[in-house]
Amino acid sequence: MKKTDLAKEAKLTPATLAKLSKQETVSMDTLIRICDCLDCTFDDVVELIKD
Repeated sequence: MKKTDLAKEAKLTPATLAKLSKQETVSMDTLIRICDCLDCTFDDVVELIKD
C-alpha cells in the first residue's frame, strides 16, 4: 500500500502524513486509525527508539 492510499483510507491529513514521513510524533488517534485500516496492532506500526 502506498502512503497516499493509507492516508486516504485512514483519513490522515497532509500534515499528519508529512509527520509520519519525517518520523515525527503523531497522536494516538492517528495510530488507532492506521491500525484499524491495516488490521494490525501498535506493535506492528510503532518502534520505540531510546535517545
